Amino acid sequence: MSIQVIRPGLFVTVQDLGRHGFQKYGVVAGGVMDKGAARAANLLVGNEGHEAVLEITLTGTVLVLEKDMLLAICGARMFVTADGGELPLWRPALVRAGTIVRFGACESGCRSYLAVAGGLDVPEVMGSKSTYLRGAIGGYQGRALKAGDVLTAKAPGLLSERLKHALSRGWEGSFAVPLWHASHFAIADNLADPIIRAMPGTHYELFTPESRTSLFRQTFQISAQSDRMGYRLEGAQKLMLAAPIDLLSEAVANGTVQVPSDGNPIVLLADRQTTGGYPRIAQVATVDIPVFAQLKPGERFRFEWITQQEAEELYLDSERDMRMLKAAIALKFNAAK
Repeated sequence: MSIQVIRPGLFVTVQDLGRHGFQKYGVVAGGVMDKGAARAANLLVGNEGHEAVLEITLTGTVLVLEKDMLLAICGARMFVTADGGELPLWRPALVRAGTIVRFGACESGCRSYLAVAGGLDVPEVMGSKSTYLRGAIGGYQGRALKAGDVLTAKAPGLLSERLKHALSRGWEGSFAVPLWHASHFAIADNLADPIIRAMPGTHYELFTPESRTSLFRQTFQISAQSDRMGYRLEGAQKLMLAAPIDLLSEAVANGTVQVPSDGNPIVLLADRQTTGGYPRIAQVATVDIPVFAQLKPGERFRFEWITQQEAEELYLDSERDMRMLKAAIALKFNAAK
């Protein structure tokens, strides 16, 4: 099965859950920005959650399916059509060969994930299929997709075949979808007044009392100077150290909030560097990192204090929900004849 890129749109890359185990050698982890949406899309087509997907940013992407294909699109609330008919998000869809799939404007959020049954078939580099543009490795030839590119999919597994069979019973027109969906994971549906939960970072106590207070009280705006490496934030009150300090570069994580000398914090994200020398005022809770993936430059949010225990409990809850989705799909369609 294959997909041809007619128009790439703003920015499209192949990503999976990241390139882990190599940061000690200076290799970034990378991977999808919104792991919840990418994993859900994979599960909806019968894949394991780690399979490679397309990460589609904002708008303009046009694809044509060269064979009948089971796919799912999750993430941003985006208007997607298949031969002109609106293709529902957050559910599996069986789409006919020759169908043109168009990604229109985002109503909310900014990144969508397209998973296909079997997963995208691109070479692994250091155990991952994720594209790292600065290193020109992984994904499709180490770069963003462009017009004329053709992506192939691996052979679907048994669960995917059963999903396809079930959907084919009601197949009319260009595609068929079930009545149920998995919108519980749809972060983009709740971005009107986003709250990002965060824990105090390693150097939190080294900042002035005013800065520590304003971190959790003021509203921040995402700067235009933001990308997959990190989001630069702008606030009315700068975050300043109580006294100058010299720091050695140390390991950083997804969601680490660093503060350079200008007082404007940076939230490190998927393509972050492996080490950083700026003081770390906070660490975003893992469950809220995908929210940053769906915020656009110019949008605003606030931080909310959370303890490490609360962050761990929220993470365990989110993993339970993902396991429940996987189990529900398996139970429903493994029993299908």
